[in-house]
Amino acid sequence: MVVQLTRLLPRIGVEALDSHAMTAFMKNRVSREVARTLAGPVRPVVQTASALVIRVVALVAVALLASVACRADDGRDALWRSIFARPADASPDRAGREADPRAGLGARLFRDPRLSGATTRSCASCHQPELGFTDGLPKGAGLDGTLLKRNTPTLLNARWGTSFYWDGRMPTLEAQARVPILAPNELGGDFATVVARFDADAEMRRGFATAFPDAPDVSEANILAALAAYERTLVSPRTRFDAWVDGDDGALNSEERQGFAIFVGKGGCVSCHGGWRFTDDAFHDIGLESSDPGRGGVDPTISGLPAFKTPTLRELARTAPYMHDGSLSTLDDVVSHYAGKVRFRASLSPNIVRGLKLDARERAALVAFLGTLSSGESIGPESAPSSATR
Repeated sequence: MVVQLTRLLPRIGVEALDSHAMTAFMKNRVSREVARTLAGPVRPVVQTASALVIRVVALVAVALLASVACRADDGRDALWRSIFARPADASPDRAGREADPRAGLGARLFRDPRLSGATTRSCASCHQPELGFTDGLPKGAGLDGTLLKRNTPTLLNARWGTSFYWDGRMPTLEAQARVPILAPNELGGDFATVVARFDADAEMRRGFATAFPDAPDVSEANILAALAAYERTLVSPRTRFDAWVDGDDGALNSEERQGFAIFVGKGGCVSCHGGWRFTDDAFHDIGLESSDPGRGGVDPTISGLPAFKTPTLRELARTAPYMHDGSLSTLDDVVSHYAGKVRFRASLSPNIVRGLKLDARERAALVAFLGTLSSGESIGPESAPSSATR
């Protein structure tokens, strides 16, 4: 259906549309709607099929309506601007970041080494604000000095995430926050001890009472709820790309515009990195050399498929190195991977452009565009973490 749609577009005056990128983007969107429908509550087959048809038809209708406007460069820009526009609730304004008592308490807990068994590290030890809430290492550092299994992902824009960790094994931020606290080689804590520490602190007890008036105890559930509330306030700042999305044609220079054209065109990047967060929240095998089973080690329906969650591209300048294993040090390395170093195998994501070739100028332009997704602004809490947390 999507292929037929993209063949129809030129007939209605959309010759300038990036048909390859739109095909991939729409296939990805339709696939997500199919999965959402089939993963829902059990319904009669006819009802499920009807819901699926309605959703797919709605997507096609949206694409057609948007495509009608794409009769020239201005129309094409309007389409991409609509795809990458921030929603109203994604303001990066930090004025009220910790106004919510739960988020304020969570911000304190995030930087408090008492969450760890030895009181030597905190959440902020591995999720450092100045590094886009990552740690700058290829793989996280364990308490015993060994490397953890994977690269530390950013927490920016996690509020809109649909699953967490590179393999998506946790469904909520509350569930995710519990894992590193208990992991022996991460924080190495236990909740009986952690709760006792905070319960012995009169100021923290008051903080919990204010944040949770209906259940004011210091408890595991309230600790996790406060941490998640804080993490949901971590929104990436606006960048020059957002200014362009808002209509400022001069926000990007010619090289960056060329890079964007590659991103949504021959590079096919948008097929996985669409939307204002530049992620589809899905899992893909992108052809890296790796023995990590990824999503295939979590979901028995895709056992053996080395797929990993699509990361956001926001604040990329802060979050190197890249990929689930931190194996690519720079954005140039990332572009080189997709343009000539992909390992081809049966499980390779269909979204990956086969045989992609980019010359030196195109590679530089794509990297330049990716640079417009970082702000250079402070994105961390006003107070720095204790020295004991790193």
